Amino acid sequence: MTVALAPAKLNLALVVGPLQKNGKHELATVFQRIALADRIELEPAPALEIAGFGSDTIVRSSLEALAKRARVDPCWRVSIEKKVPVAAGLGGGSSDAASALRLANAMLETPLSSAELIEFARRLGADIPFFLLQGPQFGEGDGSELRSLALPQDFSVLLVLPTGVVKSSTGEVYRAFDERRGERGFAERRAALLAAIESPRHAVDLAVLPPNDLASSPLGTSLLELGAFRADVSGAGPAVYALFERRETAERAAEAMADRGEVWLTEPTW
Repeated sequence: MTVALAPAKLNLALVVGPLQKNGKHELATVFQRIALADRIELEPAPALEIAGFGSDTIVRSSLEALAKRARVDPCWRVSIEKKVPVAAGLGGGSSDAASALRLANAMLETPLSSAELIEFARRLGADIPFFLLQGPQFGEGDGSELRSLALPQDFSVLLVLPTGVVKSSTGEVYRAFDERRGERGFAERRAALLAAIESPRHAVDLAVLPPNDLASSPLGTSLLELGAFRADVSGAGPAVYALFERRETAERAAEAMADRGEVWLTEPTW
């Protein structure tokens, strides 16, 4: 049996452009891992079996695709211990798939190289390649065209999953974006994002990143009032993150937000 953690991600910025010919929107985003993570166990088995998370589809489909690529039967048993909230904008499913792919690939008689596995993963899900790399990444295209970023990592993260907020499907979120012509001004917002990530020296420099184009939350204002230097929705939401210079301030904010939703206090990870 082999084991790996599958960390959640934050979109520290998410700038969305027009719909492309491939049916996907052009994106410019900043990916950051955090320590909140699922646990993935993988071992050989007579047939493909996914245990621990009955709603999974992406781990199964990703391993089936890998087996087909390697011309082998998908003979693995995967156990998923969920810690990352589901359908919250934190990439838990994509991270699970990336960890399972890495573990299964290592068991192949002829494993794919790291570069080959990343290129293969681009066809499985736009966020999966990020989880096969290390460190913060700038994502373009559909989010799977990546380059490494040197971002400060000395901050604390508070996550809040608001009570009573019904998760809209990602498709619905993008349709609402299109209906309000959200793509207007994309070039200018992308330029602002690139300027903001060019040479941040301190964690608080991340405060100037542009806001999420897809979703917002009134909790963001509350978290800023509680001492965060940045607060926004991650991905298509509904999870809201807040970044704090001091752990003690984040702990007090977590106590204050406990009646507004489910909270996690965590930190960035490489």
